Amino acid sequence: MKKISFRNDVLPLKNELFRLALRITLNRAEAEDVVQETMIKVWNRRDRWNEIESIEAFCLTICRNISLDKMKKAENQNQSLERLRVGELSSGTESHDVPDSSYTSNPEEQAMQRDRIQLIRHLIDHLPEKQRSCMQLRDFEGKSYKEIAQVLGISEEQVKVNIFRARQTIKQKFIETEDYGL
Repeated sequence: MKKISFRNDVLPLKNELFRLALRITLNRAEAEDVVQETMIKVWNRRDRWNEIESIEAFCLTICRNISLDKMKKAENQNQSLERLRVGELSSGTESHDVPDSSYTSNPEEQAMQRDRIQLIRHLIDHLPEKQRSCMQLRDFEGKSYKEIAQVLGISEEQVKVNIFRARQTIKQKFIETEDYGL
């Protein structure tokens, strides 16, 4: 086994961990907290690093689990708060869409492009968690099916099925939304 260095092998994963956490929590501050907790957990388990086949998969798995735990905890708190105050909660999501002017020069086309991107992000954010995670790791992080299966603890076939279903759902809902009223 290769000797694992926190500085050279774990720290460079922080951006990838952040993107995964952000995709699950949908909140930048929460995602930053998740990455910090992940780094602490990985560091605290440094005595077992020589047993780990892939430090990247190990870190992504911890990050995913912490993110899901935070989401469940927030969901439980929101349900408790909703019982006290119905309708006073906000989602806490942030959107930092920057128009991509490389494809269009017309402000109307830029606005339409920005709206489409926002719609696709919204559709991805509302996928079931497993589909969203598989799609995030494959399409945005470029992970192999084997790596995704390792991180999520499912078979490669399940990864492929989840990615297929996620893409089909997004495609179908995007077409429905785009064709609405025509």
